[in-house]
Amino acid sequence: MLEKRHQLRPRFRVMSNETIALGPGKIDLLRLVAETGSISEAARKMGMSYMRAWTLVQTMNRCFTSDLILSARGGKTGGGARLSALGRRILELYTEIETSSMKAAAPAWRQIKNFLAR
Repeated sequence: MLEKRHQLRPRFRVMSNETIALGPGKIDLLRLVAETGSISEAARKMGMSYMRAWTLVQTMNRCFTSDLILSARGGKTGGGARLSALGRRILELYTEIETSSMKAAAPAWRQIKNFLAR
């Protein structure tokens, strides 16, 4: 099996004034909340505390016109979290930015790889 030693990993940040509204970590959190239905489970999978994840959720929700992640407290009914319609759309659009940037960067990246030590 061929090992991939060199990778191109663009990292985009969406700024709202001085606040990072979206970036790689927040996008990972969105993806994991969508997958798990839980902020705490998403945080565990990312190796971060629930409080850190909750702070990121609050920041994202404040930066957009409506909440990206909707949550319900635990207890008898169980609680949980899910992406809102806007959260799903923002995730799609951010993924589109990542995909289109990789396509645009491909010719230059092929050239750079030729100069990297093997």
